[in-house]
Amino acid sequence: MSALKPPFTLETATAKVRAAEDAWNSRDPERVSLAYSPDSEWRNRDQFLQGRDRIREFLSDKWERELDYRLVKALWSFSDDHIAVRFQYEYHDAAGQWFRAYGNELWEFDEEGLMRRREASINDVPIAEDQRRFHWPTSASRPADHTGIPEVA
Repeated sequence: MSALKPPFTLETATAKVRAAEDAWNSRDPERVSLAYSPDSEWRNRDQFLQGRDRIREFLSDKWERELDYRLVKALWSFSDDHIAVRFQYEYHDAAGQWFRAYGNELWEFDEEGLMRRREASINDVPIAEDQRRFHWPTSASRPADHTGIPEVA
């Protein structure tokens, strides 16, 4: 993802968001962590993290709990070195309960295109399995013809 560097244009900001989505859908903590600066700062819900090692650990733990995870991100706005996104993802827990998470992220990038700051606000809503929207194979990118985030609810 670091080839997409500030200052962002609509095209490069959109590509940066899709690259992030694809990386997160891989559920590979190492791959995802490489998009962040070595000293990156995160706020994720009620957790505050710093550094790639802590991010990698957080993601490993996350995907051990959030099973069959599938994510869609959408560009909200951008400036030279900032991007705002909204997202939805679905997963189930070990007991089989499905959830849809709704959220927003604020991203700040260094000159190399690595994310130096990420702030995420996320809410989980229990859903029935037949309410799922995201059905592509796990650990795969969202299909190009998928509509993305269909609506707020």
